[in-house]
Amino acid sequence: MTANDFFSNVLATPGNTGNAVGSAVTSANVEKLPGLNTLGVSVSRIDYAPWGVNPPHVHPRATEVIFVLQGSLDVGFVTTANRLYARIVCAGEVFVFPRGLVHYQRNNGGGPAAVLSAFDSQLPGTQPVAEALFGASPPVPTDVLARSFQIDGGLVEAIKSKFPPK
Repeated sequence: MTANDFFSNVLATPGNTGNAVGSAVTSANVEKLPGLNTLGVSVSRIDYAPWGVNPPHVHPRATEVIFVLQGSLDVGFVTTANRLYARIVCAGEVFVFPRGLVHYQRNNGGGPAAVLSAFDSQLPGTQPVAEALFGASPPVPTDVLARSFQIDGGLVEAIKSKFPPK
């Protein structure tokens, strides 16, 4: 081990938000910062373009706490009883997303926004909901998704085309 195993500047530079969702997540987890091994913590930076979204997702191995560095966000999570807890969070404020619950963030302003996310896991994992359902490999059967969302199979196929399997 060296001091460099406990150092990273990966969060110093804003992420590229020029994508379909208008956000970028930059993680400093055990894969990028070996000194976190066995410590049970990690951190990420999330940058948002105006009106950008960090789409609904889940962290199966961690609770997340965000601290808004810049701008303001509409945030929310959905409980297992399908209740939405949502509010606006502004610069200098924090919000907690409990482990394993679907949650999202959206920049609610015309300027950029940024948050620092802390996790109680050195590798929290992230599972984007739409990508998991519409971009799985092998694919989730179209009829299962059509019936689940109560939509036409053609619409399921159109959505799947936006999430090519990796």
